[in-house]
Amino acid sequence: MDRQDFMIKVVSPTAFTVALFVFWEAACRIFSIPLTVLPAPTVVFEALWQYRDPIISNSWVTLWTTLAGFALATVGGLLLGIAVGWHKAIYAGVYPLLVGFNSIPKVAVVPVLILWFGLGEIPAIITAFLISFFPIVVNVATGLATTEPELEDVLRALGASKLDVMRKVGIPRSLPYFFGSLKVAITLAFVGAVVSETVGANKGIGKLMLDAQASFQIQIVFAGLLVLAFLGIVLYILTALIEQRFTGWAFRGQNR
Repeated sequence: MDRQDFMIKVVSPTAFTVALFVFWEAACRIFSIPLTVLPAPTVVFEALWQYRDPIISNSWVTLWTTLAGFALATVGGLLLGIAVGWHKAIYAGVYPLLVGFNSIPKVAVVPVLILWFGLGEIPAIITAFLISFFPIVVNVATGLATTEPELEDVLRALGASKLDVMRKVGIPRSLPYFFGSLKVAITLAFVGAVVSETVGANKGIGKLMLDAQASFQIQIVFAGLLVLAFLGIVLYILTALIEQRFTGWAFRGQNR
């Protein structure tokens, strides 16, 4: 990483983050904002340290349920996306059903999942799966369905079968779409897991925040939000690094 990349990828985000916290702290002190409305960052970080044990234990629960749901969505979304993008007729027939499925608010599905599977981590995993499944399917299917017809015609003329076109051109061409959807899906998976935990769960950051809200410990609520933001950023960066490793050719124009 050269100096310019270091400035853009490390220094710039760090500077903006520090500036945000400074502005937040200054606003709370200047306007004397009540703790129950908006706690200052110093109060939130103090709560992070004071309640570090329950925050860490609940964070592990949320993290693993999120990753489990995300893994299921990645595998299932990739397979279904390939199936949907295999032929334009399948794409046209299945895509409206996917849109209708995604239009259902997942928070309305959580009570049904709790009724079926009880309180615990399974509803959180399924909710994370459901909410992160759609963008993966759509992006993979779109990447496959938008393969240039001229390219397919040339490959067919050279004796390539439909499977050969899909395997050698369609799937590699859709990799940028796939990894782009993963960066969206990993953040949505956190949303799904936390929503399920706030509706009905025994552990997790969502349950911790719900209990803190009920006892008017708003600083713990914001501490949970910071933890979720941190975990989301870390997983997003890891996904972006994997994307750069496998689809660096798609970003060659941005590296000049």
